[in-house]
Amino acid sequence: MLNVPNQITLSRLVLAVIFFVILSQYSQQQPNTILLDCCVALFIFTAATDFLDGYLARRWGQVTPLGRVLDPLVDKVLICGTFILLAGPSFVDADGTSATCVAPWMVVVIGGRELLVTGLRGFNESVGVPFPASIHGKLKMWVQSIAAPTVMFIVAHQDTFLKAEVFAWIKIGLVWITVVVTALSMIHYIIHSRHILEGVDGRTPS
Repeated sequence: MLNVPNQITLSRLVLAVIFFVILSQYSQQQPNTILLDCCVALFIFTAATDFLDGYLARRWGQVTPLGRVLDPLVDKVLICGTFILLAGPSFVDADGTSATCVAPWMVVVIGGRELLVTGLRGFNESVGVPFPASIHGKLKMWVQSIAAPTVMFIVAHQDTFLKAEVFAWIKIGLVWITVVVTALSMIHYIIHSRHILEGVDGRTPS
């Protein structure tokens, strides 16, 4: 079960924990650009290797139930943990405003969606029904993976931009797009999993 793709997935989990430890040291009251840039690079690397483990598993014929559960779990840990920290007190300016524009209710939407899909996936896998990610789920992951590091990068360098107001709007736009896409993805999974909610035999969502 612990083949190379699964080992890569576990390594991504370790990198996510390291990323959280570093990001939790940041404070908007005493901004550290280098620290935040390191977090951006580490997040991008951790998220990008999500492609590698899945590609190798399919190419080598090493797709396992553990991998199907562990891979999306690591994605959820990385995304949810990141947005929780971005909405936390570490990114609050001296005037009390959030430097990231990520509100706590937005984190609830993101986290709620991930908990719901994890529950649906776990139930399907427990009865032997595959629960692969749909195109909506993959789009959601791409949007989140682009928004999070971009927001961190803008926060780190917003004072050095010639047109800071433009980048502020980019930051707000990315955050709202992320929330909307995440919510729509959740609705999609609910619709295509109604057979579970209604107690009907499971089937793979389209």
